[in-house]
Amino acid sequence: MLLTGLVEMFIWECVKRANGSLGTGVVRSCEKGRASLKLETNIKVKAQNMSTAFVFPGQGAQTIGMGYDLAQAYPAARAVFDEVDDALGQKLSALIWEGDIETLTLTENAQPALMATSMAAMRALEAEGIDVTRASFVAGHSLGEYSALCAAGVFTLADTARLLQIRGRAMQKAVPAGEGAMAAILGLSADDVAKLAADAAQGDVCQLANENDPTQNVISGSKAAVERAIEMAKGAGAKRALPLPVSAPFHCALMQPAADEMAKALAEIAMSEPVVPLVANVLAESVNNAAPIAGLLVDQVTGRVRWRSSVEWMAANGVTEYWEIGAGKALSGMIRRIQKDAVLRNVGAAADVKAAVES
Repeated sequence: MLLTGLVEMFIWECVKRANGSLGTGVVRSCEKGRASLKLETNIKVKAQNMSTAFVFPGQGAQTIGMGYDLAQAYPAARAVFDEVDDALGQKLSALIWEGDIETLTLTENAQPALMATSMAAMRALEAEGIDVTRASFVAGHSLGEYSALCAAGVFTLADTARLLQIRGRAMQKAVPAGEGAMAAILGLSADDVAKLAADAAQGDVCQLANENDPTQNVISGSKAAVERAIEMAKGAGAKRALPLPVSAPFHCALMQPAADEMAKALAEIAMSEPVVPLVANVLAESVNNAAPIAGLLVDQVTGRVRWRSSVEWMAANGVTEYWEIGAGKALSGMIRRIQKDAVLRNVGAAADVKAAVES
């Protein structure tokens, strides 16, 4: 899953509490720091831009009302939400647009909801003549990898929704409440955080779960081990070590029951060849065919989301522009801290689609 938006928002709230109020200097300082689609035959495809990647957000970016204006402006976007509702046998769209944030944030709801919003944005782009082949690569942060695969034509929309509902439920029930934890470690390198987590494990589980950008890494594991790691990080020179308000320890070995469940679910799903290569979370390099994808998605449940390394790989392979497709701007903030000269575009609302067309 990953907490892209959650980590960003939680750190921001901690800064606000620490400062009492946000004076101009604090705001400026923080801003400086953040400074299954099948291609239809009637789509007018714009010239391929081999310097662009389409990236898809993970859990934590969800908000009530996301995607609503897309659905109002584009029938193809509305059809995405209708199809996801039918696939899941529930009115997820009503929860997204009219529900409460606590229920939407439940993992089994947030994961398909964020995917649906991303795919609605993709369908809106298609309606304006921009399809996924505008990009040289697709990538997604944790659950966003499923959105990327759907956009690349590997999974159908209905199958993607069902897989994410299964994934969300499996990850939630894998570890009893209160037995796991996650924490954001700021100001240490990924290698230093990985070593710190290993030292803190002491027979329990504690591992680097997400390398988000050069300044932000996330650990996950047994509650006692994560608490030890937080104290060790403070002594090792971390700028901050913050326990995260999450319901389970995602992307660590404690998620093995969920990985086993996803292996069974993925074995029953038909996959097509990707029309655009995927930069996989656990590899941080591109995958050009469908054969390894199921195994990579299973490994991702217990393994590290290598987002920083993925962006570095894309940059080294010519990507200079990133379109964040879906809710929020968390990935854009991370990318800015990794590849400072990158051109960033967010496509999560109807106005964003129009702006993309005019660019």
